[in-house]
Amino acid sequence: MKRVAILIETSRSYPRDVLFGIRRFVAASGNWAVSFTRHGPGETVPSWLESWAGDGILVQTFSDTVAAKIEELKIPAVELRSRRHAKSRPFVGCDNRRVGRLAAQHFMDRGYRHFASLTVTTSEFFVERTRNFAGVVKEAGYPHGALPPLTSERPDDWGEARERLGAALRDLARPLAVFAANDLAAALVLEACRHTRLAVPDEVAILGAENDETLCHFSVPELSSVKFDGERVGFEAARLLDSWMKTGRASTRSLLIPPLGIVTRGSSDDLAVRDPLVMKAMRLIREGLASGITTAELAGVLGCSRSTLQRRIQAATGRGPGQEIMRWRDLRVKELLTHTDLTLEAIAAQVGVAQVTHLYAAF
Repeated sequence: MKRVAILIETSRSYPRDVLFGIRRFVAASGNWAVSFTRHGPGETVPSWLESWAGDGILVQTFSDTVAAKIEELKIPAVELRSRRHAKSRPFVGCDNRRVGRLAAQHFMDRGYRHFASLTVTTSEFFVERTRNFAGVVKEAGYPHGALPPLTSERPDDWGEARERLGAALRDLARPLAVFAANDLAAALVLEACRHTRLAVPDEVAILGAENDETLCHFSVPELSSVKFDGERVGFEAARLLDSWMKTGRASTRSLLIPPLGIVTRGSSDDLAVRDPLVMKAMRLIREGLASGITTAELAGVLGCSRSTLQRRIQAATGRGPGQEIMRWRDLRVKELLTHTDLTLEAIAAQVGVAQVTHLYAAF
């Protein structure tokens, strides 16, 4: 049996998913004796670790002190939080470059042309997420505004931070799409919008990261968020550590796991269009996917001609009604493939495709 210590935070959804992935590996391999400690910001090295005679460690490192102690132990250790603290140890975590690109694409697919981001300067990976988001937006030719950064994940003066953010948001063009480095920062943007009477998502759409389900569901409206693949991060980290302990050969490369996708909730579930006819058409498209809605049916429900519908949707989105129906169908199929275990037949039924072979061809 290999004796393994696990020092991981448990207060948020993502690290709990990481733990589940580790547990899945342990259940499959069956050769670990685990010492588990809840770990988090501000915590010191556990006293029992001083005299612990183990074979390996999986750790989320929050401080230089803990990082130095892990190095002193001279045993295999895999970092699960910060590449900066990993030093010479292997790192397994989320691919923040892809997080930023995915967030930007989420908003651009909804027609937004004005963007902003809110970073948290406490960790390099928060900065990396928003920097990559800004890079994708600028590369596409759109303006990007950086909101006043947060120097703490939990500001001492929440009201002052909210006021500062509200003032910055009022100065930016709307409809505005805001990506926050994590869900707590996204919740602060939501509070700032409420305080300054900016409607969410009509005037300001908000997207967070890490999909902390408790925080996202308790927000009003509920927060959209980038969902990380924590289970795979945990499983791959455990597999890497197991190989190191067995062979004695360490890997110093970083293993970056792509995010699973966007969990869309009320804070970004809208389109950046001003034409009321087009807004209604888009909602009808989303609601009518299961029935296989057509352009002719859409025009009939809206009480306008097909040519009028074509012209106004084209002007607002750069795409025709048929293209919009196909685009939303593709997005829905991707979501169902990623987040559910539905059969292809069930997915085809949910998006109004009569036969699975037609889904293959269309997708």
